[in-house]
Amino acid sequence: MRPLVVVGDALLDVDVEGRSDRLCPEAPVPVVDAEGEWVRPGGAGLAAALLATRTTPQTLLVTALGDDETGRRLAELLAHDVRVLRLPLEGETVRKTRVRAAGQSLVRLDTGDGRAAQAPLPANVERSLREAGAVLVSDYGRGVAAHRQLRRLLADLANRIPVVWDPHPRGPAPVPGVTLVTPNDREAVSFAPGCTGPEQAAATLRREWACSAAAVTVGADGAVLAHDRGSVRIPVPPGAAATGQRPDTCGAGDRFASAAAAALLEGADVAQAVRAAVEAASRFVAAGGASALSVEESALPPVDGDAFALAERVRRQGGRLVATGGCFDLLHPGHVSLLRQARSLGDALVVCLNSDDSVRALKGPGRPVVPESDRARLLAELAIVDAVVVFDEPAPSQVLHRLRPDVWVKGDDYAGADLPEADVVRRHGGEVVLVPTVDGYSTTRLLQDAGR
Repeated sequence: MRPLVVVGDALLDVDVEGRSDRLCPEAPVPVVDAEGEWVRPGGAGLAAALLATRTTPQTLLVTALGDDETGRRLAELLAHDVRVLRLPLEGETVRKTRVRAAGQSLVRLDTGDGRAAQAPLPANVERSLREAGAVLVSDYGRGVAAHRQLRRLLADLANRIPVVWDPHPRGPAPVPGVTLVTPNDREAVSFAPGCTGPEQAAATLRREWACSAAAVTVGADGAVLAHDRGSVRIPVPPGAAATGQRPDTCGAGDRFASAAAAALLEGADVAQAVRAAVEAASRFVAAGGASALSVEESALPPVDGDAFALAERVRRQGGRLVATGGCFDLLHPGHVSLLRQARSLGDALVVCLNSDDSVRALKGPGRPVVPESDRARLLAELAIVDAVVVFDEPAPSQVLHRLRPDVWVKGDDYAGADLPEADVVRRHGGEVVLVPTVDGYSTTRLLQDAGR
C-alpha cells in the first residue's frame, strides 16, 4: 500500500496541569498550582501522529518547522513515528499552552508567529506526494495550505487519488476536486454565511468548493454528509460516545479527518469513510482525547540533544566535536567499531544519517531495509552516540557546514577516495580521520548471505 501523506501546519501543544482551590488576591482569577507539564504534536502533527500510531503502514508529514526551541522539541516528538518532510518557516514555531485544573481548561496561551515561506518545494516533498496513495490536508491557517506550488500539485493529485481537506477559518479554500472536506459545524457556518444548519452548510460547501463530498461534524451528534446522493446524518454508533461530564474534545477534528483519509486509502467509499471517522473520533474523545497522547515534559531528553544545539554547546565549552556518517541500514559489529573509534576521538559524537531517499539513490530501489526513523532511533540509543541528524543529499556537505565538526571520521575503506564533504570539513578548520574497519561486515554482504 502506498503511503498516506499529511500536509499542513504542525505546532506544539502543551498542557500545564495542576490544582486550583483559591483565587488570586489581586484579581478574581484562579491560582493554579502547577503539578506537571505534558507535550504532544498539535495541528497537522497530531493528525500524522494519530495515523502513525494506528494501522496506516507509512505516514509522512509535509510541514514547516522553525529552527527554534519549540520547533526542535516538536521535531523530536514527531520523529518517533512520523517521517517529516520539512518546509522553511518564517518566524517562530507556534506553541499552544493550555492551563488546566481538575480536567477543566482555564486559559490558553499562544506564542509563535511562524508561517510557511513561499519557497520552492523541495524535490523530496514533490516526489513523496506524487507517490502517495492518499493525502490529508490539515490546515491550521499558518500558510502550508496556501503555498502556491503545493496547491497546484494538490489540485493535480485530487484528480487521481483521495484527498481529504480539513479547512481552517484563517486558511484558503480547498483546491477544486478534493474527495472530502471536513469542517466542524461552527466552521461550516462561517464558510457558508446565510446557511441555517449543518445540512444546508454541507450542501453549500460541496457546491461552492467543487468537492465530491462535505462532512460537517456536529460533536456528539456525529456528522452530516453531503455527497452526490444527497445529504445524510451519520450518528455516533452505540457504545462509542464519551460518558464523562466534561470530555476533552481537543483533537477530535484531527482524529475524524485522519480516520476518513485512512479509510479512503484502504478503498472505502466516502459514506463508509465518514462512518468510520465518526466512530473513530467518538472513541478518541471517550479515551481522553489528545491528552492521552501527551508525554510528560520531564521525561523527554533535553533540547540540547538536537545535533546542532549539541555542536554549539560543545564549542562553547571548548570541547572537541566528532562526526561520522553513513547509511547504517542493518546495524552490525563493523558499524559499532567505527562509532566507538569515532567517539574516542573527542567529547561528543554526531552521526550524519542518509535519509531513505538518499540511501535509495546510492544503493538502489531495494534499500534501505530499515526506514530512517528506526535507523535514527537505534543509533540514538547507543551510549557512544550523542546525536543523530538525517540528510537527503548523497553526501552530508550541507549538514557538516552547519555542524562544523573538529573531526570527520570515515572507515579506511575510503582511503584514496575523493570525499566530497572533506573540503567543507577542512574549510571550517576540521580534519578528516580514517579508522580501521572490521573485515567481513557490510549490509550488502549480510543481505547477499541471507539470500543464499
